[in-house]
Amino acid sequence: MPSLAYNKKAKFDYQILEPFEAGLLLTGQEVKSIRAGRMSLLGAYVTISRGTAWLIGSHIQKYPQAGPLPEYDPERSRKLLLHRREIQKLSGKLEQKGLTLVPISVYTKGSKIKLEFGLARGKKQFEKKETLKRRDIDREVRRSLKE
Repeated sequence: MPSLAYNKKAKFDYQILEPFEAGLLLTGQEVKSIRAGRMSLLGAYVTISRGTAWLIGSHIQKYPQAGPLPEYDPERSRKLLLHRREIQKLSGKLEQKGLTLVPISVYTKGSKIKLEFGLARGKKQFEKKETLKRRDIDREVRRSLKE
């Protein structure tokens, strides 16, 4: 699965409890722009309203070869394609305190573009510092093994 866009901050700021996969409802020029690597998930989140899942806050740049698109909004909300039972399951879990839906990556699966997002719990500041310490220790171990 080659990743077209990745949210680096997602796994640092949140503890991913359960990953999910959904299709994205896109226009033709958005698909071409994503395949060209012009999508950002920084600051994006997933929400459920009126029985529909939405990706909000993602940025897809205008495809340069698409010509003039005066009405194009690069930050518009995009519908996620999920089964009704998956949406009901997610909305039930979101009612628990402290849980949210965070987009992790966008990738291709066959000819389709998919979004991987996760049910997540926000990390506290000390947990983030612990992650950085663990990463530094692992880097030192790998460096010493090479020598």
